[in-house]
Amino acid sequence: MAYFLLAVSIASELLGTSMLKASQGFTRLIPSIVTVVAFVCSFYFLSISLKSIPLNTAYAIWSGLGTVITVIVSVVIWKEKINTASIVGITLIIIGVVVLNLLGPGHGASEDQQSSNLHSAAARK
Repeated sequence: MAYFLLAVSIASELLGTSMLKASQGFTRLIPSIVTVVAFVCSFYFLSISLKSIPLNTAYAIWSGLGTVITVIVSVVIWKEKINTASIVGITLIIIGVVVLNLLGPGHGASEDQQSSNLHSAAARK
């Protein structure tokens, strides 16, 4: 459920970012309102997902996928140009998100074991 809420947060962030462009510097009312509501929803659902997903993993996924999909939206919908450096950067973001998901928190010792190890280390000092 937490990853579904994170996906809702990402979708809201994408809507907000697209409407931010459409608001033309907050000079158009409807896109401006949608921008604010979408970003509020995005942060709300991100905060709920953080109850179950570690912050570094959730934020890496949220910002990484948000960035990658925003680039795709900017090219497809807004007809913006993309260059080789952008493609390399996006590829590195994707690699980073994959590495965090495969090797990040939750893939080693359990939280109880980590807490126990910290207490043991502190007691030895």
